[in-house]
Amino acid sequence: MTTRTTTAATDPAVHPALTAAARAALDAYTAARAAHDRATLAESVATGADGTPTMRIDRLVEDAVIDALRPHGVNILSEESGWLDHASAVSLVIDPLDGSANGAAGVPLTAFAAAVAIDGEFTEAYTVWLDTGRAWWAHRDQPVPYRTSGRRELSGAALSLLRPHTAEPGPAAAWWAAASRAARVRILSTTCLEAALVAEGATDAFADACSDTHRLVDLAAAAVMVPRAGGVVLDARGRPLVFDTDLTRRWSGIVAATPELGAELADVLTTAADAVTAPAAPDAGS
Repeated sequence: MTTRTTTAATDPAVHPALTAAARAALDAYTAARAAHDRATLAESVATGADGTPTMRIDRLVEDAVIDALRPHGVNILSEESGWLDHASAVSLVIDPLDGSANGAAGVPLTAFAAAVAIDGEFTEAYTVWLDTGRAWWAHRDQPVPYRTSGRRELSGAALSLLRPHTAEPGPAAAWWAAASRAARVRILSTTCLEAALVAEGATDAFADACSDTHRLVDLAAAAVMVPRAGGVVLDARGRPLVFDTDLTRRWSGIVAATPELGAELADVLTTAADAVTAPAAPDAGS
């Protein structure tokens, strides 16, 4: 039987800044859903530090998280506000509300996720399913009470994917190549929660099919949590996932139950994408 933290922000082992941020996110998300209708929550109110639109629900949750972190004096890298430098050795890489479109619409698939980086090295992570309060904590030097499924091959796997980018031939081909090999495919639209489900063995893998959608805030918590559970987090193109304050930097993240499954998934995705986007060979008669 898999065990896990069942209530957010109650474990004394969790870094106090993570606890404060998670509690603030949960409270703000709950309050926003109670106070506003779907259209208001989904309204675009700004452009985030990563260059994408900020929904009102994003702003409400992130503002609450940043306020809650002020007494802790940590640096913050967050989806909407970007890099907030407080001259600390400790930085929090935070996605205050992953799955904001789900949250605005009332689909109960949203998450708070954050990772602690000390002098640029990820050490600890906390992910909270905001609609249920279920939470996953991990420290790079401590065992965790959950494990991946241990699956080593894509054939027959339960696979989660970002939605297909049908207007982009390479990513579209990669998406279908992976989906056609899996036994089951899910699109939950919340990377942080999907990574947690891989970590506890509910699904075998999750991937961005070479669309370079992921930012560091999407993958940082998984980079601590999933390896402790026996899995792997990597980029389909082999780019290292490292601490960086530039939110315009992108990855095509893969979260898999084993290194073998991760490597196979990367190969399937990139091979399919490159076959479509590679330049045509010159005509021998020209």
